[in-house]
Amino acid sequence: MSEPYQLTVITPEKTFFDGNTTQIVVRTTEGDIGILAHHISLVASLPAGPLRIMMPDGNFRAAALSAGLIKVGQNRVSIFADAVEWADEIDIEWAKRSEEDALQRIREKRSQRDFDLAELKLKRAVNRIHMYDAMKK
Repeated sequence: MSEPYQLTVITPEKTFFDGNTTQIVVRTTEGDIGILAHHISLVASLPAGPLRIMMPDGNFRAAALSAGLIKVGQNRVSIFADAVEWADEIDIEWAKRSEEDALQRIREKRSQRDFDLAELKLKRAVNRIHMYDAMKK
């Protein structure tokens, strides 16, 4: 089994996760990466996507992560995210309403700023729906 290391996942509202893990898998703008103990130093952007954390029981727990940043170094990993929630705690009805609202705002395109914000909202909603569906399989 792999050696444990410290993982901290922080949002503007709370510390989502702060503990030891032996592995995570996260999506960067360059693709999915796995992080084990003693990974080389790294800083990368994170789009909306899945985050999988190896729990102490040896099973992965999945979360839906919105845009953020990952910093790896000195056998520690820090993730700073706009928002993150466990896949099994996603309110699917709210996620679907959020998707519909984002699509409506994109169709209206009142301004470029509104369009850009709606696109981000749509990506977060689709990610949440995908993570919920994947967890139910």
